[in-house]
Amino acid sequence: MSNLLLSYYGDDFTGSTDVMEALASNGVPTVLFLGIPSGAMLERFKDCRAIGIAGTSRSETPEWMERNLRPMFSWLKSLNSSICHYKVCSTFDSNPKIGNIGKAIEIGRALFNPSTVPVVVGAPQLRRYTAFGHLFAAYQGQVFRIDRHPVMSRHPVTPMDEADLAIHLRKQTSLPVSLADLTTMVAPDADERIDGLAREGDGILLMDVVSPETQAAAGRQLWRLKGKGNAFVAGSSGVEYALLNAWRDERLIGPKPEFQQPGKVERLAVVSGSVSPTTERQIRRATTEGFEGIAVDPLELVGENAEIALEMAANAGAASLKKGRSVILHTALGPSADRGGDIDRIPGARHRLGQALGILLRRLIEQEGLGRAVIAGGDTSSHALQELRVEALTTLLPLPQTPGSPLCTAHGSYAPTNGLQIALKGGQVGTDDYFAQIRDGRGS
Repeated sequence: MSNLLLSYYGDDFTGSTDVMEALASNGVPTVLFLGIPSGAMLERFKDCRAIGIAGTSRSETPEWMERNLRPMFSWLKSLNSSICHYKVCSTFDSNPKIGNIGKAIEIGRALFNPSTVPVVVGAPQLRRYTAFGHLFAAYQGQVFRIDRHPVMSRHPVTPMDEADLAIHLRKQTSLPVSLADLTTMVAPDADERIDGLAREGDGILLMDVVSPETQAAAGRQLWRLKGKGNAFVAGSSGVEYALLNAWRDERLIGPKPEFQQPGKVERLAVVSGSVSPTTERQIRRATTEGFEGIAVDPLELVGENAEIALEMAANAGAASLKKGRSVILHTALGPSADRGGDIDRIPGARHRLGQALGILLRRLIEQEGLGRAVIAGGDTSSHALQELRVEALTTLLPLPQTPGSPLCTAHGSYAPTNGLQIALKGGQVGTDDYFAQIRDGRGS
């Protein structure tokens, strides 16, 4: 590939579409693959200027990362893009045993051999902010320190109990962690200060971002540091939002494209494995806007009679769709319905649950000839989408009101899902009318 500005690996599927949306909506043609593509599939998107791989490392062990991230990073390196990005969730939720960000950085660092790995997490567009190394995130109109966030501090798998990202990372890696804080980012001698931190740290360099000014400064530093051999970076889609400033300054990208709204579909199918209160509100709102909600027992989907449970859920969903209604099949309605403790007693059950929801959605798409669908839940999306036999995604409709959850077009060799319009929604992402917005195909 030539003239490639960026390549990236997303640690879950919703985060991967978040990056794709940020780039595509700002004039950087982008394709997201669901694995290392064939030569023919890669050739199909040869004009793209950014290429991503959607992964699942956010819900995987360090041992899994060791086996799987190395070949993924090696392939991305072979693309010779200007920068390669290991993309993590903007809430940075992870721990030493699951979704270990420090381990992923170690693997990338060994392959790309930078003197330092810049890390940008703050993304004002997503209402995520880092100030003096501490992470803050919005919820219901208020901004919380991440360890006091009503949702992320109680995440069922990787609760965030530490807001200081340097301390958080030191629990996951022995690499030294340094910080370019707010005063450094906007200082007149920022270049010299940051070069000094990079030389002294020889590990990970966190960069604060709280505003358009500090985001632009971070983008300039990322682009400048890559010229010093630091082409591997980590962080949220804040990396892309920052880089867009630098690319515009150097006239490397064109104007923002116009996206046509695809319009309303009569029937939409949603599967949800999210226990987030945000998704709960969205489901309850949708049932007042023409959707039928169908509860599915998650333990039955991963139990001994999983196939029977799957068939019953598919029949219930199909019956609703045949009546001309949109449907949401959900395994929980908010935190009070979380069966996570019971699920975790069954080895591998969380992954199997996501896969089961994917199979369920595929059956509905096949049986009812659906052209649009939604998967809700970050970890759910990562495992469910693979069951749809999709090979790549491109952005169909960005959603400015809820960035990070665009409507996408699916590509592949499997006819029922080739051309499918699909949205992947993180648990805490979106306004209350999100599902109706996707059904109606409107960007605002």
